[in-house]
Amino acid sequence: MAALGACGEWLVSTCEKKLIAIHTKESREPFVFDCSTAEQKPKDPEADNKSDGSEETGSDKILAFAVSSSAKLVALTDDTKRLVLFRCEPSWQVISTRWVVRRCTSLVFTEAEDEVWAADKSGDVYSFSVVEPQKTGELKLGHLSMLLSMTLTPNDKYVVTADRDEKIRVSHLRSPHNIQAFCLGHLEFVSSLLAPPGHPQWLLSGSGDGTMKLWEYESGRRLQSWDLKQLRDMPNSDTEKEKRSAVSRIAGSPGGHHVAVQCERVSSVQLFGMEQGTEERLVPSSRVTLPHCPLDLTFDPQGRLWVLLDSRETPFLMYTHKQNSWQCDSESPELKRVIEALQPHWETLQVSAGLESQFQHLYKGNFDNMASYREKKQQRLQQQNEPGGKKRGPGKGQQSNGARKKSKKGNQSGPVTKASS
Repeated sequence: MAALGACGEWLVSTCEKKLIAIHTKESREPFVFDCSTAEQKPKDPEADNKSDGSEETGSDKILAFAVSSSAKLVALTDDTKRLVLFRCEPSWQVISTRWVVRRCTSLVFTEAEDEVWAADKSGDVYSFSVVEPQKTGELKLGHLSMLLSMTLTPNDKYVVTADRDEKIRVSHLRSPHNIQAFCLGHLEFVSSLLAPPGHPQWLLSGSGDGTMKLWEYESGRRLQSWDLKQLRDMPNSDTEKEKRSAVSRIAGSPGGHHVAVQCERVSSVQLFGMEQGTEERLVPSSRVTLPHCPLDLTFDPQGRLWVLLDSRETPFLMYTHKQNSWQCDSESPELKRVIEALQPHWETLQVSAGLESQFQHLYKGNFDNMASYREKKQQRLQQQNEPGGKKRGPGKGQQSNGARKKSKKGNQSGPVTKASS
């Protein structure tokens, strides 16, 4: 899975087993971290004695990464269960490599940047200290279902977690057992969360049902909802591809004035803007059509929208908001610098990209058991009606209809009297 993020003046992309950081302002050497050559987990002698020799191994593929709010720290986790912490300034360097219990799906730094929180596939959330970079993780909370996304609200007050069973849970960060609210209303798994900058009371969520919803998360109240398929002018599409187009990314601009939404396997990006009135609302503002399907997107500190594409010729596009519209800036020197630096790693990126649905296995299957029952019943009736067909006899311990009638008739006869001698 290819991913994209802004880290100050650096643009960070993950490509299969590599994390690549490219400076957008200066012609610096890109920073490349390859998980396949990273530190290996020390062997546990006690575990070796208990194991049957079939040790679980990972593919080193990067599963998630996160950037701190100051853009000074980056963390990544991979399929081999590493948690790698980086310092970005004044130069990139690895601070520590630790190990998680289960493969992770989401990472996030606290606003104080003293911890990084990791959500995993078993439904648990662990916190890892940044101040003590070698300290093992501490279990904070758990769901009964796989966690898919996680975010923190301003001032580190709440941690918001979303799972496969359509639930969004708002918990107090310092006492996660204390649940503040649930945000319920999605019909499929919740795949993306965003606490938009500049709006401390809002939460945005995207789902496998193809909708994005706006919540007042402290109360769990839903404020707005959009069917993104209808915004793409495809309300009557019957194809399975269009029916199941999960929201894969929601990104907000630094000032909180714009929101970009990406759906998987859809070659466009839906933009939203803030509408001022008696109540501030989020409204669809424009839709950017792309030459290829996007792999990921992000806003940089200047509010420009960067899109990572599934294309060797144009792996990146950059859009700037001018005169109430989003315009592609194809001549930007920053864009050319990033594309040039990424080209040597494109083969890796192409392997990582793939347009197979990363969410397809998360949809719930529908089974019509009644239809199967009726079909089997019809087959039994046809077999019984055929010449020579076997008719179903009485079960064990049961009497046939004829036997029951004879028994009933015998019970109704009068008592037997002896003749007198």
